[in-house]
Amino acid sequence: MSARTADALRWLALGDSYTIGEGVAEDGRWPALLAGLLAADGFPVGPPRIIATTGWTTDELSTAMDLAEPLGRWELVSLLIGVNNQYRGRSVADYRGEFQALLKRAIALAGDRPDRVLVLSIPDWGVTAFATAQGRDATQIADEIDQYNAAAADLCARHGVAFVDITPLSRERGGDVAMLVDDGLHPSQAMYALWAEAAFPVVAQMLGARPDANREVVPDAETGGITPR
Repeated sequence: MSARTADALRWLALGDSYTIGEGVAEDGRWPALLAGLLAADGFPVGPPRIIATTGWTTDELSTAMDLAEPLGRWELVSLLIGVNNQYRGRSVADYRGEFQALLKRAIALAGDRPDRVLVLSIPDWGVTAFATAQGRDATQIADEIDQYNAAAADLCARHGVAFVDITPLSRERGGDVAMLVDDGLHPSQAMYALWAEAAFPVVAQMLGARPDANREVVPDAETGGITPR
């Protein structure tokens, strides 16, 4: 057994419905799918500890983290939060301040290592069947989510944190029936598989993986499975 596979890596995943995986099985959440990819590449990441609930905003996540203390130290911390701030009409300025506080907490939980913190962008729910059925303004939603993501990306750059932009994937495929669960709003395992694929090379580099030109990561859009080969 190599040195980098000797001990399991501890991962704390923070967020909302997109992290808890509303409507999908536990093994279909994007953190679980990404953990599987990492394990297949020699990183034995166990099931991530998830602190996330459908509907949470930045301040609600922060409160939940307070209640969960002491959280200890983690080798990897991920953060995906903000869609409910946008949904409730909160300002980007408020989001920026609350997101920065969460980002600093995430860095501290990663042992003061910003290079072990991963942020995913907020997907665009304006393309979903739910938004269409509700008569929502897709252009307005997209514009507001872009502003939120710009704030998050800027703060990540300032703090040296990896930012993975999965929003284009949500816009390109997020309206497909196969990419949504029955509520027509939340992503299916197939969509989460695409997010995991996008995040994989970033996290592998964060954890010290060497590039392998002979290895492919193949997502299955129909089943939501991911096949490393």
